[in-house]
Amino acid sequence: MIIKSNTNRLLLTLSFILILPFVQKQWLNLYSLNINDISFYSILYYLSGAICPSLVYINSLKNYTYYNFAKANTQSIKIIKGKKLLFLVAINLIFLSNFIANYLYINFDLIFNLFFEGINVPIADIPQLSFFIFLISILLIFKKSRFLLKKIILVNFILISLYLWHIQINNITVDDQFHIYRYFGLNDLNLINLFILVAIEISFYTWSFLSYKTNLSDWIVPKPQKMDLIPFLNIFIFYFFIIIYYSILV
Repeated sequence: MIIKSNTNRLLLTLSFILILPFVQKQWLNLYSLNINDISFYSILYYLSGAICPSLVYINSLKNYTYYNFAKANTQSIKIIKGKKLLFLVAINLIFLSNFIANYLYINFDLIFNLFFEGINVPIADIPQLSFFIFLISILLIFKKSRFLLKKIILVNFILISLYLWHIQINNITVDDQFHIYRYFGLNDLNLINLFILVAIEISFYTWSFLSYKTNLSDWIVPKPQKMDLIPFLNIFIFYFFIIIYYSILV
């Protein structure tokens, strides 16, 4: 019953996401008729930019943050340990920490470029970047700080989405002065923002699996089973519909 209920909620959410851009376009058309005046539809259109990011925040926090894995019997299944485990831990931790550090930097860069003209956020040099990556890595190791960091990432996503909504409504030109412009070689900034979050989601799940309970203290991690791959599939399905949403909205 719980699985059926969760599936129904997911289908309802995805259906809403697909309908929302068409509704927003109607609000935009009504807003365009009186573009110089503040109207009910102009307020609706401005506020509607927060709907999809808020849904992403709620869904990710609920379904893609507090992972639980079945504690397998390491004597009956294949395990990862030694140098292979060290390599996986180091690569995943560095990759995730680097993405988080750059994602937070994108937020501050957008704030200063949009609202504080003439003040540029200095690009961190290698020692500074290494320090931030190391600090984030430490936070990811501990359970409570890892969950706090995930919440900060999701708030970061909402803020960046709102900045991009502001850019779109006001026809602000984005060039290579903006740090986000340099990612993935895409012109659609919403998709860049989304792809960065998806990369963090996947890496966060992998790190949650590697660091689950006593895995790292025992220095033994069971190889993922078929059931462990279901969250990957759920992440791809959910964000595929978010990509469709932004594609329709353009």
